[in-house]
Amino acid sequence: MALTQISSNKCFGGLQKVFEHDSVELNCKMKFAVYLPPKAESEKCPALYWLSGLTCTEQNFISKSGYHQAALEHGLVVIAPDTSPCGYNSKGEDESWDFGTGAGFYVDTTEDPWKTNYRMYSYVMEELPQLINANFPVDPQRMSIFGHSMGDHGALICALKNPGKYKSVSAFAPICNPVLSPWGKKAFSGYLGTDQSKWKAYDATRLVKSYPGSQLDILIDQGKDDQFLLDGQLLPDNFIAACTEKKIPIVFRLQEGYDHSYYFIATFITDHIRHHAEYLNA
Repeated sequence: MALTQISSNKCFGGLQKVFEHDSVELNCKMKFAVYLPPKAESEKCPALYWLSGLTCTEQNFISKSGYHQAALEHGLVVIAPDTSPCGYNSKGEDESWDFGTGAGFYVDTTEDPWKTNYRMYSYVMEELPQLINANFPVDPQRMSIFGHSMGDHGALICALKNPGKYKSVSAFAPICNPVLSPWGKKAFSGYLGTDQSKWKAYDATRLVKSYPGSQLDILIDQGKDDQFLLDGQLLPDNFIAACTEKKIPIVFRLQEGYDHSYYFIATFITDHIRHHAEYLNA
């Protein structure tokens, strides 16, 4: 599949690039960012996928998180896609900030008019990795995934629904139990309909209770002063309880004074890159 390069900037000796392509799953043009460390010039490197949160595009993470130096140090190719189909122009797509544009929620929708284009789960799980594996110097056997908020909802469900596919997973302020959160209820009812049995297939807390797979060590950072935590949108306690019951190792760090922003992400991004490098470079 043809890629069109949108930009390329040298950063810590590597290259931060953005590409556009015609997506089969989403039936539109999609952008994604990819950072190629110097190591990628001579050998295949592990691939680390980042999924962004509500209202974001591929630009937020690459311009605000400060991840490049850590990715260089550990020799990781880092991929960050957009968060929803672009240019779909469906009625209602831009009426609210937490549904439609910038709010794909990493599900394969089943309801009209969204089901033709809003297939972010299959895009992240199938189409994008195939594209990356075919066009960049990555080792397809060494993949990990992380993200922020809605994106960490996406990262957790991708890891839990596909045991063994990812070497590691981590999260910044994830939406852990969307079937019970206002954001999740709004998105799932619109994208998946009123049958709540469909919702459970995209809920990390529900998925972890039946997780059959191999060892999965999870790292989560959460700001204690995150307004969305206080508003009951994230519900990490439910996920922690499910992991504990299932005996899945989880490190949950409640960070005093931090909120939901990229200032929070930038503070702890090196820890997360190191977490993934431990498994990807083993």
